[in-house]
Amino acid sequence: MSHYELAQLNIGQIKGPMDSPVMADFAASLDRINALAESTPGFVWRLQTEDGDATSIRPFEDERMLVNMSVWRDVESLNKYVYSSAHVELMRRRREWFERMPDAFLVLWWVRKGHRPSVAEAIAKLELLRAHGATAEAFTFRHAFPAPDTMLTKPPITFSDECPAT
Repeated sequence: MSHYELAQLNIGQIKGPMDSPVMADFAASLDRINALAESTPGFVWRLQTEDGDATSIRPFEDERMLVNMSVWRDVESLNKYVYSSAHVELMRRRREWFERMPDAFLVLWWVRKGHRPSVAEAIAKLELLRAHGATAEAFTFRHAFPAPDTMLTKPPITFSDECPAT
């Protein structure tokens, strides 16, 4: 059993304020989709404020940038949630709420069990991915790496899709 868990950050530039009509359906879906994540096997933790989500956390100069960050048991658990649950319904509609991102907007990385990454740590991982491409330190679903303590026994993990910002 690994001593690591998978952290993920995805970001997205919203098309309007969270309380605007353009964002209404997205905002109305947050409680449901967050509850689904929390009930999915392999879920460990998610970034949230007292409001129960992370929409008020704005660490970028661009106030329209939302962050979503969570920790999962492994890549397979997160992949199943993202692509094989009701979460996919939101992904299909993401262009209604989010602008196209010219750069990488999703990053995955391994953390020691029990570690809860900070937003600054997550952004540093995204910048590392943008600067160097997928490495064992910062990667994507398409070019995933196994946990550091299993690297000698498992080949790199390959998935065909990228996680959109939701």
